[in-house]
Amino acid sequence: MKNIFLICSIALLMHATSNAQFLKFGLKAGANFASLDGDGVSGLDTYTSFHFGGLVEFKVLENLSIQPEVLYSSQGAKVNEENIKDINFNYITVPVLAKIYLISEKLSLEAGPQFSFLMNDNLNDQLESKSFDFAAVGGLGLQITDNVFVQGRYVLGLTDTTSNAEIKNRVIQVSVGYRF
Repeated sequence: MKNIFLICSIALLMHATSNAQFLKFGLKAGANFASLDGDGVSGLDTYTSFHFGGLVEFKVLENLSIQPEVLYSSQGAKVNEENIKDINFNYITVPVLAKIYLISEKLSLEAGPQFSFLMNDNLNDQLESKSFDFAAVGGLGLQITDNVFVQGRYVLGLTDTTSNAEIKNRVIQVSVGYRF
């Protein structure tokens, strides 16, 4: 009986250790360079803001992982007119990315959908913001050390941000992070 318990314990420990290589957690933060694009949009420039949050990377194959994230992301546009505030949307974003490693465990191509949930905005009654934004995400990631990484992405909004106008989010994100 003791031998069976010992064999099961060793097998369970080996299984847990091998699975640890296939599941990694991390934190990341960085800069957003956001804008709004759409019909009749003019007088807007790039709005510099931030994002931060956590991620989980599931290794599926040797050079393929799935990486869902949960981020707080501040987006919008800088307005070039006096007495008008910059446009700011604050979202909880959930990108779900496929990571294809071009150089094993170092350089990855990342792409997938992003689901964004509006937390607040500063539009007051000017425009009616939509509470959900859907986007396509693409970019590159570089694992600098076993723990430290950098990422660059482009977020292409596919749905309108307001009910009153056809305006979509466009965001360039630059991030630095730490994987456990």
